[in-house]
Amino acid sequence: MSMYEKKINLFLEGLASDAPVPGGGGACGLVGATAAALGSMVLSLTTGKKKYESVQPEIDELIQKMAKQRIRLLSAIDRDAEAFRPLSEAYGMPRETPEEIERRDAVMARALKDAATAPLDMMELLLETASLLSRISEIGSMLAISDAGVGLSFCRSALYGASLNVYINTKLMKDRQLADQMNGRVEEILKKADAIIVPAFNAISVNLKGE
Repeated sequence: MSMYEKKINLFLEGLASDAPVPGGGGACGLVGATAAALGSMVLSLTTGKKKYESVQPEIDELIQKMAKQRIRLLSAIDRDAEAFRPLSEAYGMPRETPEEIERRDAVMARALKDAATAPLDMMELLLETASLLSRISEIGSMLAISDAGVGLSFCRSALYGASLNVYINTKLMKDRQLADQMNGRVEEILKKADAIIVPAFNAISVNLKGE
């Protein structure tokens, strides 16, 4: 059974244990998938309503896109777990002789790159999800606008959480050029995400408060 096919209580029990996976990366994937599901819920409450018939074609398109994002983010939970296992094994490799050290360093380099790439790819998915949620908050049913806001806040939390999972691996990389490149991409994504999420969330908040 893949990680994302587990029942939520089993997933959380695993998360709470001393098992190496799931960890923070898997948790971010679950939070992101929940954000996507919230977007889908808003769309479900909007589709077919006469009040929103002018945007129905876009609603139809968003329903398909958001369903795909949810599946992709759930799949990212397994991707994160799969990327961590080789790294966990590399830490246990012997390093008594120069040959063993060289072998371990080579394995570590590959494992660190993969372990950093998984959350970085997840961040790309979360950024896309946030962009879709922002649009949903503009054209979706006003009766569920708060749920779009929750989804946006979940995306932001997952993005910042995933960024730490990139940094913890790039910090250990000997290839500092690659590390800087990956860290730079993280910063770009967070900047783009904040530019999307913060205004959208604030607009929802103002709307709900009636200001």
